[in-house]
Amino acid sequence: MFKGRRLLIATKHDKESVIAPVLENSIGVKCFAATNYDTDVFGTFTGEVERTDDPITAARRKCQLAMELYDCDLAIASEGSFGPHPHIYFVPADDEILLFIDKKNDLEIFVRELSPDTNFNGSEVKTEKQLHDFATKIKFPSHAIILRNAKGQTTEIVKGISDWATLDNTFRDFNSRYGTAYAETDMRAMYNPTRMRVIEQATKKLVDKINSICPNCNTPGFGITDAKQGLKCIQCNFPTRSTMSFIYKCSKCFFIKEEMYPNGKVAEDPMYCDQCNP
Repeated sequence: MFKGRRLLIATKHDKESVIAPVLENSIGVKCFAATNYDTDVFGTFTGEVERTDDPITAARRKCQLAMELYDCDLAIASEGSFGPHPHIYFVPADDEILLFIDKKNDLEIFVRELSPDTNFNGSEVKTEKQLHDFATKIKFPSHAIILRNAKGQTTEIVKGISDWATLDNTFRDFNSRYGTAYAETDMRAMYNPTRMRVIEQATKKLVDKINSICPNCNTPGFGITDAKQGLKCIQCNFPTRSTMSFIYKCSKCFFIKEEMYPNGKVAEDPMYCDQCNP
């Protein structure tokens, strides 16, 4: 379905460097990146342009506009969000959505990669020592820094700082005028190798989903849409919160398949039972 077709990567942040090799080697597409395509119109990490869409909608809009501009019927876009991990308290997370659209076959396939592997951080700095401590912590200079006059302010921002001289000079300028500065990680992909690795992992997950074929209509993208709890405790036979089955659903014909005991266990240890171990 995809071999030999042109695949447009809707990005201005060099994501094609990790997306293209995986897709070209796995599904045989010929990737090219959108040039002179400003995805910042859909929102920026630094707040100058507010993000109003949810991540999937934003990725879809990126693909649709790019396909119109480049007259292409196959496209991919990613959308990243950063903040506290929803399950691991006090740990930041990179939440990447990758959306693959085939307009010719009326097909959308998306995956989500939620990873604690991120340097996402920010801090007010009043001295060069505080700045240097922050820079070392977030893996500078391999990972770039953004400086602004104050947290949340968009009036004065310097992005993509990736050398010590520029970092120090920019800080001294802000410090001389405001007595402080706010330093934060630059989360744009081309300035953040850690995020690039997460996008690459998301791309590999996407390939797995593309290669998962609906047994009813042979459409790619037959993936997990839900998980059912209720694996029974081996001691008391009480249903636990552990996964008992995965639900697969085709986005084309809506065929549903339930896979029982996907983790290879038919019963759960009593230590994970709310009845035996409340």
